[in-house]
Amino acid sequence: VQLQASGGGLVQAGGSLRLSCQASGFTSDSYGIGWFRQAPGNQREGVSCISIGGPFIYYADSVKGRFTISRDTAKNTVYLQMNSLTPEDTAVYYCAAGPICGIVTSEYDYWGQGTLVTVSS
Repeated sequence: VQLQASGGGLVQAGGSLRLSCQASGFTSDSYGIGWFRQAPGNQREGVSCISIGGPFIYYADSVKGRFTISRDTAKNTVYLQMNSLTPEDTAVYYCAAGPICGIVTSEYDYWGQGTLVTVSS
């Protein structure tokens, strides 16, 4: 079971990025998929998640209305579309797979390697 996160980069404030979480060794829609982020000196925080089959989606208050999580079962990939980015969104973003859509790191069994998002002011 592997997760590959990609799509990070450097963007100006107000810009957009789309992160991808490619699953291999399992079908992504058989797990809840979460996106977390960790800024330097901060704890890893839950950003968004989508449940098995997608009936439940969660967004942290800090990203609600700006980020959108989606799942492409044909590509075995979960996306995080990030719009209206601010410098406060700068962090390493991780995707994770687990039995539920949760915001606690211990609820996830598998983790991707992280992709760096840097938002300049």
